Amino acid sequence: MKKYNLVQNINPNIFRGYDIRAIYGQDLNEDIAYTIGISYGKYILKKGYNRCVVGHDNRSSSEPLCDALVSGILSSGNVRVDLIGLVTTPMYYFAQMYLNDNKNEIMPGIMITASHNPKEYNGLKISFDNFGNACGKMIQDFRVFVENTTKHLIDSNTIIENIGILEKKEIKDEYLNLVKNSIKLGKRKIKAVVDTANGTASIIAKEMYNMFDIELIELYMKSDSNFPNHHPDPSVEANNADLKKAVIENNADIGIGIDGDGDRVGIIDEKGNMIYIDFLAIIIWRDLMSKVSNKRALFDVKCSKSLPDEIIKLGGEPVCYRTGNSYMKAKMREEKFAFGSELSGHVWFNDRWPNIDDGLYAGLRIIEILSNTNKNISELLDGVNRYYSTPEILIKSSDDEKFKVIEKVKNYCIEKGYNINDIDGVRAEFDNGWALVRASNTGPNITVRFEGKTKEEMEKIEKEFMALI
Repeated sequence: MKKYNLVQNINPNIFRGYDIRAIYGQDLNEDIAYTIGISYGKYILKKGYNRCVVGHDNRSSSEPLCDALVSGILSSGNVRVDLIGLVTTPMYYFAQMYLNDNKNEIMPGIMITASHNPKEYNGLKISFDNFGNACGKMIQDFRVFVENTTKHLIDSNTIIENIGILEKKEIKDEYLNLVKNSIKLGKRKIKAVVDTANGTASIIAKEMYNMFDIELIELYMKSDSNFPNHHPDPSVEANNADLKKAVIENNADIGIGIDGDGDRVGIIDEKGNMIYIDFLAIIIWRDLMSKVSNKRALFDVKCSKSLPDEIIKLGGEPVCYRTGNSYMKAKMREEKFAFGSELSGHVWFNDRWPNIDDGLYAGLRIIEILSNTNKNISELLDGVNRYYSTPEILIKSSDDEKFKVIEKVKNYCIEKGYNINDIDGVRAEFDNGWALVRASNTGPNITVRFEGKTKEEMEKIEKEFMALI
């Protein structure tokens, strides 16, 4: 087995709000992965766990990082690693439940992925316990543990031995069976263009969709870690240009875009227009609300007022929560929401599906809705309250400065007497619209979004807050 070295003074900024993430070869390499692996194994042992699952995406750096990470975990103590190899992040989430002896709990684990980030990045989505992906203070507590553990091992010249157990597991067939048993298509055959952006979903998308009576048109469905055709983030409209074109040229019913690790979705309607996730959630709730007992609807602070308006019309209760896969998924499980949505493209079904955010599965659920109606997808949004909204805007800001900016914006709003929601950054609510200013937890950015009843009101709100920032 290859030998790795312990690394002290790992850049603390790679320990982010939802994961560990950095540019490969700079602040993240095999030795750092090995160092984190040793601390991770010791950390979960301390929490009472002696088993974890590890998977990785299709980035060129992921397999060598995985080898180093697993070597570290196996050297941490008597820990068993269930290695599932190349998988989408949703498949990894499934393995955390499926491979666990207690099917009602989530096994600790690490998924090596940088999600939708550019090809030069990589990272670790970490789970220590039944909470799921660690976030916020959990990750910072682990950072301190890594620093202290590494210092102790180096200072004491501790002899590190590989004493753990490695077991390789295959979970693809079981995951496909789960999908197959959860989708019930109607009589109408749907023509769908699916763009996996050469990301990790490329390894399973065709097989998954061909289980159903769907006319599948493949787009960029060859796995390629260089992402040669476009950036693998379907929440950004510019990345969907080829998908829009393919929908129009093929007279398709729907276009489905998937991100780099497979857990997020973007939807294009039959006219080639992008349906943002807050409006996709309206389509889903219109179908789902009468079928579920828990009519509380979860969504994140970035979503348009159109969504809570519609939830109330349908007899549901809107619940606005903080952005972030880790926070949203845990909230879904804790309060047993039937469905939740985040503007970035994460959606969680928790009805006949086990609360896994999977872009491919979300696409199938929309196809299911379409297959049971004669309406086009754009017609499924008839009668929705419409507002003028900006897309999500990213403003570059260092990781050290961005939280200071948010605090200043919050103080400004308090001084002005604005009604604010500060569960995640600052969302200032007005009679004629709202402004959201928050620190990104995935990169050195401040993210903002603005909405108004009219274009002029939206632009007025935007002008005030952009000038402030």
